[in-house]
Amino acid sequence: MKVYLTQINESWIVDKIRGEFYLNFSEIATNNIKKADIVWVIAPWLSHKINTRKLKNKKVLCSVYHLDSAKKENNDLIRFKKFDQFVDQYHTISIKSMKDIQKITDKKVTEIPFWVDTKQFFHIDKKSDLRRKYGILDDRYLVGSFQRDSEGNDPLKPKLIKGPDIFLEIVHKIHKKNNNITVILTGKRRDYLISNLIKLGIDYKYFEMVDSNVLNELYNLLDLYVVSSRLEGGPQAVVECATSKTPIVSTDVGMARQVLSDESIFDMHDYDSFFKTKANVDVAKNRVKRYETPQGYNSFIRLLSSLYES
Repeated sequence: MKVYLTQINESWIVDKIRGEFYLNFSEIATNNIKKADIVWVIAPWLSHKINTRKLKNKKVLCSVYHLDSAKKENNDLIRFKKFDQFVDQYHTISIKSMKDIQKITDKKVTEIPFWVDTKQFFHIDKKSDLRRKYGILDDRYLVGSFQRDSEGNDPLKPKLIKGPDIFLEIVHKIHKKNNNITVILTGKRRDYLISNLIKLGIDYKYFEMVDSNVLNELYNLLDLYVVSSRLEGGPQAVVECATSKTPIVSTDVGMARQVLSDESIFDMHDYDSFFKTKANVDVAKNRVKRYETPQGYNSFIRLLSSLYES
């Protein structure tokens, strides 16, 4: 069995997953689509760029993370329906997404969250040492957000499905109660939050693109990570926080409720519900074990093997 994964090159989680797959499964992974038995379309929004003639006589697995049904011009849905004829089976990373996809295709849909590498993400006990390393005083209350918040065509415009306006409202209310708050940001397209944090006089530290070692240290710095999204497939921050024992609360999106305790979920329509949550790190750590490496790989190998043999 040989598997080819489509490329994306957007410095996003899918690039990371693809790289780890090729690194850990070199015996079955191939960079030559002609030699592949299975083509794994891991970035479905680029499906329109695939030469479908190359898919002939191959099994096609397509990952879909979420479908934004609220959009009037839903390009994702249009692409999905157009490409569906070439797909043998779908993969998604949350039960919520699986149910949505099953409504628009009769192909098999398998739900498996992406693995989390425990060599990259793990708990660090010495928090004071980390704070000294990054020049942060011990009395600062650190709240994190490591995903993009701005639209690509207008960096000052919020990407609303990611809920940066919700995050901003939450940290603003925390700031009113405790002006020792510092917001920790990483990743690209953070313009909306940064510009508004400056307007509100809220302290922040921005680490643009960091490697997994620094990212793990930043998780471990935090007093709280907040997922404020309106729509998500993952997010991967849920499993990364869970395995590193980073306190996290989230809206009820993607796989959040599959990993986090119910008491760690808040209502995106009721900002005050955030202040009733509890970041239960023990429940999250226990539930995430099934997705941690090496066992986190096993479900994907079974999925690919089953597709190959079908």
